[in-house]
Amino acid sequence: MLHKTTAAGRIKPAPPIHLEVSPTRYSLHRIVSLSKIPALLLFTTALVNAEPSFQRVQEKPATFRSPAIREASGLAVSPTDPSFLWIINDSGSSNEIHLSNTDGTSRGSLSITGAKNKDWEDLASFRVDGKTYLLIADTGDNGARRGIYTFYIVQEPTLPAEGLSIAGEIPIAWQTSFSLPDGASADIEAVAVDALAGKILILTKRLEPCVLFSIPLAPQDQPPVAEKIAEVVIQAPVLPFVPYRSQPTGMDISPDNTTAAVLTYYGIFLFQRKTSETWPEAFSKRPHGLGPHALPQAEAVAFSRDGKTLYAVSEGFNSPIMRWQVAD
Repeated sequence: MLHKTTAAGRIKPAPPIHLEVSPTRYSLHRIVSLSKIPALLLFTTALVNAEPSFQRVQEKPATFRSPAIREASGLAVSPTDPSFLWIINDSGSSNEIHLSNTDGTSRGSLSITGAKNKDWEDLASFRVDGKTYLLIADTGDNGARRGIYTFYIVQEPTLPAEGLSIAGEIPIAWQTSFSLPDGASADIEAVAVDALAGKILILTKRLEPCVLFSIPLAPQDQPPVAEKIAEVVIQAPVLPFVPYRSQPTGMDISPDNTTAAVLTYYGIFLFQRKTSETWPEAFSKRPHGLGPHALPQAEAVAFSRDGKTLYAVSEGFNSPIMRWQVAD
């Protein structure tokens, strides 16, 4: 059974820096194609505090081949089989989760009974009491007017056998609605699950600086008010063709619970947590940058089950499935 846990203690946040913010939706590929400026991208990698343990795989990436994946906003690796990826689409789409192999092969879709896709923005997978689950974050709020946000949690369906695909419906295991302190509103696209602590971590997108909140993972009798646990500074290189480059659009926690990966429009940033540290302490430190990802409108990031691979995808049809792997 899931158990309630005590909230993490507050800490003094790192001094904030100025991050570009915008109340409007941003689409990088409408401004410039990153593929036309590879030399400049490689140059900017040196401007980031690079994490040497991960290297981007240089071979041509696989792409999603399912026509149903048209505006990917959340990505999670199956806790049962690491060759499977779960994907959700953004606002205005159906209440479906989609399944793909890591090579992009479509393996079908499932509707979630009773769920509504108001603005689905992130997806997380986790394991509790020997069962595997998926968490869908209905937390997008481009106009910062929403006030109430919802997480849908479903038990991971049985994965299809070789050559088969999934279809049909699955029920919600439980759902949790929550609000921010003092009735505040914020666009939220980056969410992760710390199953060991029984917490959901929530990182705002456009607040200056970004703010990390948490709520209990277990179902509550009343919708909780999220607890502010840290202010987060992400500083991508100043590039005129990547506005809003420091805004988080996805997040995941490694299976060993030591690293949080945050995706922005520029790249991936890793927050390392020592055994003696809390997540608020880890997020209040300067992250390690993995350099530019060259994805147009990057939207989702996920760790592999062994923690040795990071996947990142963007919106749009046939999104490339970019990979970073731990160096040998």
